[in-house]
Amino acid sequence: MPRPATDLDASLSDVGGLFAAPARDRRPSARLRSAVHRAGLWSREGLLERAFTTMFSGLVYPQIWEDPVVDLEALALGPGKRMITIASGGCNVLSYLTADPQEIIAVDLNAHHVALTRLKLAGARHFPNYATFFRFFGRADDAANIAAYRTFVRNGLDAETAAYWDRRDLVRRPRVRLFTQNIYKHGVLGRFIKLSHVGARLAGVPLQPLTEMRGLAEQQAYFDQVIAPFFDRPTVRWLTSLKASLFGLGIPPAQYEALAGDAEMADVLKQRLEKLICGFPMDENYFTHQALGRAYAPGDAGPLPLYLQSTHFSDIAARANRVSVVRQSFTERLHAEADASLDGYVLLDAQDWMTDTQLNDLWREITRTARPGARVIFRTAGEATILPGRVADGVLAAWDYRQAQSEDLCRRDRSAIYGGFHLYIRQA
Repeated sequence: MPRPATDLDASLSDVGGLFAAPARDRRPSARLRSAVHRAGLWSREGLLERAFTTMFSGLVYPQIWEDPVVDLEALALGPGKRMITIASGGCNVLSYLTADPQEIIAVDLNAHHVALTRLKLAGARHFPNYATFFRFFGRADDAANIAAYRTFVRNGLDAETAAYWDRRDLVRRPRVRLFTQNIYKHGVLGRFIKLSHVGARLAGVPLQPLTEMRGLAEQQAYFDQVIAPFFDRPTVRWLTSLKASLFGLGIPPAQYEALAGDAEMADVLKQRLEKLICGFPMDENYFTHQALGRAYAPGDAGPLPLYLQSTHFSDIAARANRVSVVRQSFTERLHAEADASLDGYVLLDAQDWMTDTQLNDLWREITRTARPGARVIFRTAGEATILPGRVADGVLAAWDYRQAQSEDLCRRDRSAIYGGFHLYIRQA
């Protein structure tokens, strides 16, 4: 039996409800419940926690919301390197292959994430060309994708993953149909973005025009004049003060406090949205296109994740078999790894949810399995690293925290939703 401390340290920050799946797929898992449920059932906090786990029992992110470009710079991957990462939507797993690592272990407790990541890897291996691959995962809205899946990919999947995508809903439609309906408009996050757009339009704050802007000055002016005042409205400030209002962003009750800090949540969200909209030119930031238009720019004409760029397709296709995707927690998987055997660790923001006991169990395993010079990256809702004072001094002493580099990488993270990016390097 895995210890309770392992229940949280996989990508629980990225689990969410994507599919209108059969009921058995939408029940909160025991691990998710144990990770999130801390308060009593009938307390206000306990009811919020249970609402969150009910909502987040599938896949929340068809696209992962961490910038792989800054990840790769921080990780310093290359030939011969082995790494472990939380899978989430699988985008960054494939993007890391552009650095030519020896092996990537992708872990996730969520079956939906595992199935999506395996599908993306199979698509890279088996689709006949970049155009087919991009139509399926980049546009994800073409009826021809069903035939492409059945012709090229399905037989290359393991039985469990094939059954997952073939499973039919109550009106006999297979799950894979979501790649004919723009999968990026679905799921908890997709629905949250849709509701945000509807609310903004009703309030006279259209967001779509931003995707056509091509200069930071123009973007900043539009934000200052049209969007920023929206967050000063009493209704918006009241709504965002409710912890449940951010469930659609994958923020559970425990992380809400870390995100808000001493400020009002409306002000925090305004600041993060300003960075997303005004921090980078529109033609350089695919996260902004997804947030504002819920789609990527067509082909290579606009910003794309690394794995969807045509220049990387052949390399990713050739290296996709270097990735193993397993349904395990991070700490649980590390138990199976040898001493000094790994070079990179990607924790996303999962540590924001952890207790001190869970953090210490995780970091003991990271320290044991890390080679000299190994690198750990993670993000936090707040700005500061959460490890000092919580992880044992003897464990942290083996690591060098690169604060200045971390702050620089955070500034350049185009996803713009996190308060902090943190890089730790194993001392020799």
